[in-house]
Amino acid sequence: MNTVRLAAYTALAMAAFAANSLLCRLALKETAIDAASFTTVRILSGAAMLWLMMRWRAPSHGRQGSWYSAVALFIYVAAFSFAYLSLSAGTGALLLFGAVQVTMILAGFMTGERMSRVQSMGFIAALAGLVILVLPGVEAPTLVGSALMLASGVAWGIYSLFGRGIADPAAATTGNFLRAVPLTIVLSLLALPWLKLDASGLLYAVLSGALTSGLGYVLWYRVLQHMHAITASTVQLSAPVLAALGGVVLLNEAFTSNLLTASVLILGGIGLMSHYGKS
Repeated sequence: MNTVRLAAYTALAMAAFAANSLLCRLALKETAIDAASFTTVRILSGAAMLWLMMRWRAPSHGRQGSWYSAVALFIYVAAFSFAYLSLSAGTGALLLFGAVQVTMILAGFMTGERMSRVQSMGFIAALAGLVILVLPGVEAPTLVGSALMLASGVAWGIYSLFGRGIADPAAATTGNFLRAVPLTIVLSLLALPWLKLDASGLLYAVLSGALTSGLGYVLWYRVLQHMHAITASTVQLSAPVLAALGGVVLLNEAFTSNLLTASVLILGGIGLMSHYGKS
């Protein structure tokens, strides 16, 4: 894959992640839908969209996902939804991406990946940008919420690592979502006493599952084939910046000097990591 196409696919995947965060936030904070139902509808709609997509393309000769990846996907989605019931957006983002960074960087170091001096500067700049971005919204987190969000971040890091070396990203993502369906149905059955449905919440869950999760994760698995784990972990720090900018445009949130500074640091740091990293 050439550099321009890789950059375009990466940007689309990060835009999907950012949109996914906005949809989750809208559903869980602005509507009455419960976290278990949102999780289930999100995974079901993602599985349905991917299954339909696979029906219209040539048969795959790649690996059709795995139960390990499906469990990691389910833990990420479910823990993320429940964590945001008790965490602010800033605290949640800091815990989530901190856990993703630690998981993927440790995995990279264990397989022999190292950062150059310039890459290290880029990584530090991106992390500093994340702190600046979320600091105004950081509150003392609850123990349960923190544990759930950290689990979500670790699970997403593992899910991303499982995606490296996949021959057919679309087939693998479809298989992962389909395997996650029975897991999330069990979750909803266990949470049946707390069931709350909401038309807007259901719509956000469907959009989150079918578009920003299902199709977004296919793109992510594809770009992962051309990135080291450390670079891939840092690239994801662009998602909260894009989500914050989306909040400015779509939710009438304020465009602050912190957001501008964080955007420059994070995107600049990612640029250094990507330009001087081996893909």
